[in-house]
Amino acid sequence: MSEVNTERDSSSAPGSASAEQKAGIIKTVVGIVIAIAIMLMMFIHKINSPRVLTNEELRINGLFVLDQPRILSDFELKSHRGEAFTKESLNGKWSLVFFGFTHCPDICPTTMALLNELMTELNGSILDQSQVIMVTADPARDSVEKLAEYVPFFNPEFTGVTGDFLSLKRLGNQLNVPFVKVPQGDSYTIDHGGQVVIINPRGDYHGFMSTPLDLARMKLTYQSMVTASTCCGQ
Repeated sequence: MSEVNTERDSSSAPGSASAEQKAGIIKTVVGIVIAIAIMLMMFIHKINSPRVLTNEELRINGLFVLDQPRILSDFELKSHRGEAFTKESLNGKWSLVFFGFTHCPDICPTTMALLNELMTELNGSILDQSQVIMVTADPARDSVEKLAEYVPFFNPEFTGVTGDFLSLKRLGNQLNVPFVKVPQGDSYTIDHGGQVVIINPRGDYHGFMSTPLDLARMKLTYQSMVTASTCCGQ
């Protein structure tokens, strides 16, 4: 009887796989890992993206968007850095504008500190698109030098703006921010609107945050508005 060859090709042994099969398995596993990674990144992006509110929800939370942004007239003022501050200075970024004055005992420092907190909590991409501007309502006392001492105390990136009274008053009127000098003993104080005006990157009056200001609501509504405007080209 002839000897039976008991040797077998290792590639046909049970449980073994060819090189082509192994390569296919590796490709499948890599594909699954990539798909999971993409889904995870999309999930993280979604939970980190600011929630977009309706205009009604914005109003309920204190942010009012104008039906039609208002184009501002030209103006010429000066920043606390000694540079010209004009309508063009508002282009390219969302501007949060607050009218105040350095002798203000309460509302102004509180609002400036609140705006600084807001800047520290904004989503990174939205922060890069934003700037804060304090326009003085008391140009007689708030010189460039005075604002240079006051405004950077709250945040070195903030900009203080001054100029002649009539130019500042005209700008305030365009932005619906009233202010008036009120005698106070041998001196005076300034009564002024406490809202934070929002100028869009085209330099147009876009809306405002009404008082009383609240950090959580400001963050929620501002990020929502910028996100909606960016994605929808508003």
